[in-house]
Amino acid sequence: MSDDEADPELLELLRQHLQGKPNLRNDDPDTGVLEDARYVYDNAIDVAVQMRACKDAAAVLHAQMRAKEYSTASWGAHELHPDPAAMQGSNGFRRHGDGGGADAGEDEGDEESGDAATVAFIFTMDLLNFSFWSARKEPERRFAVEYRGKRWTGYWSMVAALRRALDEGIPITDSHFWQDEEACTLEVMKHVFRSCTDEEMPLLAERLACLREAGQVLYEKYHCHPLNLVLAANGSAAGLVNLLAEDFACFRDEHPFEGRKRPVRILKRAQIFVADLWACFHGAGYGAFRDIDKITMFADYRVPQILNSMGCLYYSPPLETAIRTGREIPSGSSWEVQLRACSIWCVELILKEIRQSHPDARVNAILLDFFLYDTIKEMEATGKETVPHHRTRSIWY
Repeated sequence: MSDDEADPELLELLRQHLQGKPNLRNDDPDTGVLEDARYVYDNAIDVAVQMRACKDAAAVLHAQMRAKEYSTASWGAHELHPDPAAMQGSNGFRRHGDGGGADAGEDEGDEESGDAATVAFIFTMDLLNFSFWSARKEPERRFAVEYRGKRWTGYWSMVAALRRALDEGIPITDSHFWQDEEACTLEVMKHVFRSCTDEEMPLLAERLACLREAGQVLYEKYHCHPLNLVLAANGSAAGLVNLLAEDFACFRDEHPFEGRKRPVRILKRAQIFVADLWACFHGAGYGAFRDIDKITMFADYRVPQILNSMGCLYYSPPLETAIRTGREIPSGSSWEVQLRACSIWCVELILKEIRQSHPDARVNAILLDFFLYDTIKEMEATGKETVPHHRTRSIWY
């Protein structure tokens, strides 16, 4: 079968996803992300998916994930990611200020306070989880954060900075703090995310704007705490994603594409908030979502990079040249939407192959994304990157 022919199995995959799985409730929502990714894939001219490479990648990735016993525990194993059990009684993670009340679990015992602090940390983390790449060629000159005797870069620099701020008594995960224009200023943000090099973290003003907006929405609709946002989703992963996209403009990651009447939904940070909750709480408590498999991969610049290096994604010559020469690709442009949406569809195809060949495999798009991200970061650290990632500066990833 050629790549431009309709694949009955893929059409069946999309049909099943849109109709829902047997264990889901009939009234459960859908995010529309996978449907929109398929639309872009069908109409893309600069990014394509190589079916044979996806089959090969599925075999390799499944073997590697199985060998490493990759699971939600792998997420929590990182020293910077929050652990609800370890956070109980830890003042460094308790919320500051006077808000939230019993709805947020503050006054109902240490256990709930620990969970509430964990949810607040993850929400803050994913609220600011975007744009860490540097244009500097020398790694030692790029933005980095020193914490606990180590130097952290990329995504981990942001997490380390949040941990450091809490250690210093700065209530960076408190929505009341975000709304206090005298306490939470751009200068404070520069201090919280201060670098051990002469390069600042990108988009600090935009990060402050995200905190301000989120604090206002939490105040107006969710009793000043993201825990109440999670509870409002009533155990639906897709429902929580949709609430984020509906109520918070800074989570509304959707973009026009080639004259389509409805924008393409990608919703990277909204989906990764759900995924991080699920991974942190191991699918229980505040991480229990009956429809967790409706979450797709998180379309950023790292996963397309490794998919391209594995031969699963390939690009038109102009796009290939732009990426290899480090030209910045505008946010929301046709190239960028194709890169992100086709990555979502590509990971879904790899996941389908794994499940067909290994029906008992305990893997979903979330774990597959986490594993691909960790793998490309390991390749970067050991100098084994074969292709660069695309460069787009935005708040979406």
